[in-house]
Amino acid sequence: MRKILVTGAAGFIGFHLSRRLLAEGYLVIGLDNMNDYYDVRLKEARLSQLTPFPKFRFVRQGLEEREKLHQLFAEENFEVVVNLAAQAGVRYSITNPYAYIDSNIVGFINILEGCRHNKVRHLVYASSSSVYGANTQMPFSVHHNVDHPVSLYAATKKANELMAHTYSSLYGLPTTGLRFFTVYGPWGRPDMALFLFTKAILEGRPIDVFNHGQMKRDFTFIGDIVEGLVRVIDKIPKGSPAWSGGNPDPGTSYASFRIFNIGNNNPVELLHFIEVLEGYLGKKAVKNLLPLQAGDVPTTYADVDDLIHEVGFRPATPIEMGIRHFVDWYRKFYFPNESEC
Repeated sequence: MRKILVTGAAGFIGFHLSRRLLAEGYLVIGLDNMNDYYDVRLKEARLSQLTPFPKFRFVRQGLEEREKLHQLFAEENFEVVVNLAAQAGVRYSITNPYAYIDSNIVGFINILEGCRHNKVRHLVYASSSSVYGANTQMPFSVHHNVDHPVSLYAATKKANELMAHTYSSLYGLPTTGLRFFTVYGPWGRPDMALFLFTKAILEGRPIDVFNHGQMKRDFTFIGDIVEGLVRVIDKIPKGSPAWSGGNPDPGTSYASFRIFNIGNNNPVELLHFIEVLEGYLGKKAVKNLLPLQAGDVPTTYADVDDLIHEVGFRPATPIEMGIRHFVDWYRKFYFPNESEC
């Protein structure tokens, strides 16, 4: 019976992945520090969906707690580790930089050391589309150079990829980094646009629409993210014999290291996204049009060819379906008696 550590298990993606793995019969140890970056009650509600599974155990702990983390690795003998715990948010990193160093850098080296010393078969970890930073060549490919981040959050995610490569090269630890593109769906994060827009529209408050609504995002439904994760877990990377130091490919390596994009491969303008949301809410938004924020990029667009060829999966959930699932969940979660009124 396979035992998997999922860090960030009370978070948006970690919760959905844990639930999927448990449904498939895995033993899942879920780790989360339950910080108050957003409403802890939502994290607790997610956990309440996981705790009834007999093969789930929750550990409340931060990645930066080195000794406790190394003890957990030594005791549990994980076959696979999926690291989804991180301090998230591009704009929050501008005002709270140390939170990102503690969680995303110090925490990640602790994960790498735990894997290295305990013979973990595969480390899968969350990177981000934000690593593409100032790149303008579309669609974003894992084979593009990503040396110009525009937020500290993006810089920490790029650093994770570099750190993982080092451990793949030095110690033969197979690592796979996944660059997620604008994940949305039921049980999502309250600091993300879909959640913020839905709450404000229902309350009759204006919504802040940056870059005057001309932003384009590769909105990716949570179900597609989880499907990609599950498939990647068993796709243990091997070194590429075609890799050359004379013409280095950033997405592959001579070592057991890979990077994949997981995005919908279909950028959608923010104003259209809002229009679809308005349709499901049955209410128009009052839009406060604003310029582009510091740390944001105007467009994201994922090239997923490598994911298709190597893993056999293409994310394809249209926003019309994904937003409907989110709105249905939101109403049921926050207004459980609405249908009785």
